[in-house]
Amino acid sequence: MKADSDADVDTRDDQGRNSGAGRPRDPRIDAAILEATADLLVEIGYANLTMAAVAEKAGTTKTALYRRWSSKAELVHEAAFPAAPTALSAPEGDIAGDVRAMIAATRDVFVTPVVRSALPGLIADMAGDPELNARVLNRFVGLFDLVRERLEHAISQGAVHPEVVPARLIEIVGGATLLRLLLDPGGGLDDTWVEQTAAIVSHGVKV
Repeated sequence: MKADSDADVDTRDDQGRNSGAGRPRDPRIDAAILEATADLLVEIGYANLTMAAVAEKAGTTKTALYRRWSSKAELVHEAAFPAAPTALSAPEGDIAGDVRAMIAATRDVFVTPVVRSALPGLIADMAGDPELNARVLNRFVGLFDLVRERLEHAISQGAVHPEVVPARLIEIVGGATLLRLLLDPGGGLDDTWVEQTAAIVSHGVKV
């Protein structure tokens, strides 16, 4: 039996904002769809995943999927990255701790089986869709703002070079992790790799 029903009404407007109209969507259907997507990514990979296959596995309809996500790429992104990493738990002023936490959090996200399966195809789709790219990056705004605040504080205390740009630091951390996964697709990124990478990055930003 399909889980979708007339009671499951989408309340978003054309820009994806909640308009307040209609009845709320059933969160059980959302959860079933995201779980089915994650399972299929690991089982058959991004290229072979279809909205129809997700709907069938989730016990719902393609209509229910498209009410929530405008494309496969957008659905896969939410299934692979259910929440943005917020791992800067070190006390303010410990820039080395912040860098280490950023690298460890990025590693922990990227090495999951779901993300490993989703990432190559998702990156390709994001590159060809500026609007999707913007929506995906918007999920990480909170983390980006926190990194910027930590760096500005460290710069004001004379602990970090004033030329260090938060966006470039985030790119270096993410880029290093992605490159390592590309060079060794089946391997893991252990704590030694985290410590070695953090030492190099910290040395570059600290005064």
